[in-house]
Amino acid sequence: MRGSTVRKIATVFGGSGFIGRYLVKRLAERDYVVRVAVRDPAGARFLQTQGRVGQIVPLAASLGEAPAVARAVAGADLVVNLVGILAEKKAGDFDRIHAAGARTVAEAAAAAGVERLVHVSALGADPASPSAYGRSKAAGEAAVRAAFPGATILRPSIVFGPEDQFFNRFAALGRMLPCVMPVIAGGTRFQPVYVGDVADAVVAAAERPEAAGQTYELGGPRVMTMREVLAYVLEATGHRRRLVELPEALVKLQVALGRLLPNPPLTEDQLRMLQRDNVVAEGAPGFAALGLHPKAVEAVVPGYLARFRPGGGRRPAFAGS
Repeated sequence: MRGSTVRKIATVFGGSGFIGRYLVKRLAERDYVVRVAVRDPAGARFLQTQGRVGQIVPLAASLGEAPAVARAVAGADLVVNLVGILAEKKAGDFDRIHAAGARTVAEAAAAAGVERLVHVSALGADPASPSAYGRSKAAGEAAVRAAFPGATILRPSIVFGPEDQFFNRFAALGRMLPCVMPVIAGGTRFQPVYVGDVADAVVAAAERPEAAGQTYELGGPRVMTMREVLAYVLEATGHRRRLVELPEALVKLQVALGRLLPNPPLTEDQLRMLQRDNVVAEGAPGFAALGLHPKAVEAVVPGYLARFRPGGGRRPAFAGS
């Protein structure tokens, strides 16, 4: 990085999102000037309270606009790409965002002489994945490696935290349903990872010289099947529901009917993702290699799921960051 007398600059694409808000706070605490590169700068203004006046700067930079991306990374010491989607609104969105968008960021960072690039991908990244999501993530990693060989790639499993769409979604479903909780792909294994730990991993990857050019797989200390996830959510929220595995034909019908909705609860591509385990590969470098120790689900989730308990819950909220 630049000398201590010069303010360091970090550009974070997708900085107003789930992981981004945690990362921006950490970078500000390390005295970076943080450019929050997003499609909607007005929607990122809430982050400005996490730093000093003028330290956190939202700016417009869609990954589909190469000149805007180039302006966003110019003069930066560190560039982080957090942009990703779980479902397509239009056909081809996965490739446009995960592959072409990642290439645009990496090429711009290389052209600008950026010292460090951290690209956040996903454990499902695999060119042979049955899901378009997984294949596009793998294509994005390959594009980043080609354009910026020294980039650090992080592959988190399912990310959880107070704003997540994982434990919160199942907790809301468990509160709404009267008697049973449907189970889809109950045997699929996940390794949920706390959002703050992922943000810490980004910082560690940026600061450790040995992390350049490496790929790290990030999973929490506990591997859980989908059925175990649902059982844990019901226990944490105090709801008694019978877990019922849905027949494959019924799941496919649900997916088909979901296509008629603006925001389907489950897409065909997501169903394909659910049919593969999402855990750290044996021997893969991860948190330990970055000098970090991830938090357990039990240490974080009960606090923010307390609001789903009967009567609104009485447990104190998780105070971590």
